[in-house]
Amino acid sequence: MNIAAGPIRWGEGTPGRVARGLARLRALFGAAPDRVPDRLPELPVRLRRTEVAAPYLEAEAQGDHQRAGVAAMAATESAITAGDWWVADTWAHRALWHFEQGGHMLGAVRAARRIGDLRTAAGDPDSARRYYAEAISEARDLGAEREEGLAATGLARAEMDRGDVTTARKLADIAVGALERSDAPLGEVSAARDLRGTEKSVGSAP
Repeated sequence: MNIAAGPIRWGEGTPGRVARGLARLRALFGAAPDRVPDRLPELPVRLRRTEVAAPYLEAEAQGDHQRAGVAAMAATESAITAGDWWVADTWAHRALWHFEQGGHMLGAVRAARRIGDLRTAAGDPDSARRYYAEAISEARDLGAEREEGLAATGLARAEMDRGDVTTARKLADIAVGALERSDAPLGEVSAARDLRGTEKSVGSAP
């Protein structure tokens, strides 16, 4: 269920994700990949002054990508709880970048998935889709079936919000299989099953 009235103008702008996508495309055609930027822009002042920023800034200053990613994800979850979607998105992108820079790919998968989650909750399932797709692809590469299932559930929900019930149900079926194989908590499996079983037609009365 969407919370915001309409899509937010996202800041995005974190180096790495777009460059990585372009690098993948270049690799398909045998071209040398571009170098992914190795620095982030400075954290916005209004975020630097918050309590949740302190552990992140310390880890960032020490070049500890793992700890910085964890701290950024904690700030993401705090902002999601508050419904502050732009702030949550900003933190999640920083977490994604740090995890990738540090080679912590499972953390990167989770960060990408949470960007999809928060964007869907903020009323922008269209932009959420690419993050879920990235999370699914990376999770498969890692053999992380639970994360694949959670991302597929999120993508199914985004497609349902867009009115594409058929695609949503197919994705939910994929999610159920991945979650069951990974012995995921029952609540996660049930959420995917609920989406798979949704029969509501587009435009039907609630």
